[in-house]
Amino acid sequence: MSDKELARIKASSGRRVIGTGAMLALGALMLYLAFATPPQNPVWLGFLIVCGLFALWTSQMLWQATSRTLILTEEALIDSEGDVLARIDQIAKVDRGAFAMKPSNGFVIFLKEPMPRAWHPGLWWRLGKRVAVGGVTSGAETKPVADIITMKITKPAEE
Repeated sequence: MSDKELARIKASSGRRVIGTGAMLALGALMLYLAFATPPQNPVWLGFLIVCGLFALWTSQMLWQATSRTLILTEEALIDSEGDVLARIDQIAKVDRGAFAMKPSNGFVIFLKEPMPRAWHPGLWWRLGKRVAVGGVTSGAETKPVADIITMKITKPAEE
């Protein structure tokens, strides 16, 4: 791959702390409710415990995932661990409209061919032909990346 870096997307420290803290607080609150005032129905008790543990696990995943940086190069959008989100030649469309099903401050990439599923909460996820970027990222960093990708895929092929 080309090493020429065009843009970067990184989650700020404040957004990471707030996002992770919110998930942590949700998990702790659900577990507190389950044990301090347990519901009479054991199904609801189990539901609160499972959801609380899931929220705690998600907060840990969010903290780890948002330590990564997304890098746009001439050939692909990759993360700092080397995972390829999407190759430029495989991108069909970029959507960052108000009604797009996208993460906060982010955008959605539609691929020509499906790729394996991946999930890095707060930063990006991929399901089939759809790659969503955003969450705890800054709109000031994601908007230029979406614009650059759009320009690259709409530019006529150079001869």
